[in-house]
Amino acid sequence: MSAVAASPAAAGGFFTRTSDPPHMDAAVYHGEGDIRVEEVPDPEIEEPTDAIVRITHTAVCGSDLWFYRGQRDYPTPGRVGHEPMGVVEAVGDDVTHLRPGDRVLAPFAISCGECEFCRKGLYTSCVEEEGWGGEHDGAQGEKVRAPYADGTLVRVPERHANDEDVLEALLPLTDVMCTGHHAAVSAGVEAGDTAVVVGDGAVGLCGVLAAKRLGAERVIAMGHHEDRLAIAAEFGATETIAARGEAAVERARELTYGGANHVLECVGAESSMDTAFAVARPGGTVGFVGVPMGVDEAAFLDDAFRKNVALRGGVAPVREYVDDLMADVLQGTLDPSPIFTKTVDLDGVPEGYAAMDERDAVKVMVKL
Repeated sequence: MSAVAASPAAAGGFFTRTSDPPHMDAAVYHGEGDIRVEEVPDPEIEEPTDAIVRITHTAVCGSDLWFYRGQRDYPTPGRVGHEPMGVVEAVGDDVTHLRPGDRVLAPFAISCGECEFCRKGLYTSCVEEEGWGGEHDGAQGEKVRAPYADGTLVRVPERHANDEDVLEALLPLTDVMCTGHHAAVSAGVEAGDTAVVVGDGAVGLCGVLAAKRLGAERVIAMGHHEDRLAIAAEFGATETIAARGEAAVERARELTYGGANHVLECVGAESSMDTAFAVARPGGTVGFVGVPMGVDEAAFLDDAFRKNVALRGGVAPVREYVDDLMADVLQGTLDPSPIFTKTVDLDGVPEGYAAMDERDAVKVMVKL
């Protein structure tokens, strides 16, 4: 790297190596298919409710691929990553629930913990509207400034703080495990039910885990990749469907004797929404958590109308679910870590994006 600092105006606040101010490495988006690990300023306490967290584990998310592929607008250059886990290094004067040295994880959405929506458990609608990445600190870097630390950061009990196996099982709770759980809860899955999970990505696989955890007797996983469906079976799927289009829908209807009352839509594409409503039983419910990118015609609403199928879900309020799911991880009854099929260090983040884009990895873990 150059020893000469770049112009802040030209670099959008990012700069190359200089001794003042302190610097660190972080992954930065520079355009379609272009993720670079470069030097950025160290984060500092800016508000008394802030904390500084040194990242030890994070991940690349399937939703990151939307901007990586140029299918969604994103600040350029912009910090990336929204699944942080690490160790608190400093706290602001108003932070009361955390102290330096605490091991923490954080949901993908920052929340104040005090507004109307946080109090009702809808943390993703927090009035502060803060998030990781873009013009803010991204989790795919050495450190982050965590705003509203008391409302956002979740402390890992000290006895588990350095147990690597536990930490890797907890990392999906920053996003995909809680998102899959939100799909199952939204679809109304309860003990003894039959559920169909549409999608074999990390969220869909976690949806299988979530449906089993809620007591579903049968969980049918639908996808296109035999290796991913093998993980679904490991997670408790009683049947898997590796097919596309009408063939997949017909098989799901056959297995469910006409459709399932509980369908988890875990992709967000037009085709997956069409599939979800096609395999839903009249009077059933689709729980949708896939980011709805490319949903234009919404023909599935015709199925929803004709069959009186409800649609519930949306962006997952991770902070509402994380404590209960963490308890299961810590007692050894929940382990979503097999979704990580590739691990890289910080310098390997660009490689991790490419692997997920090319479907060579289900989800990439980043260990610093």
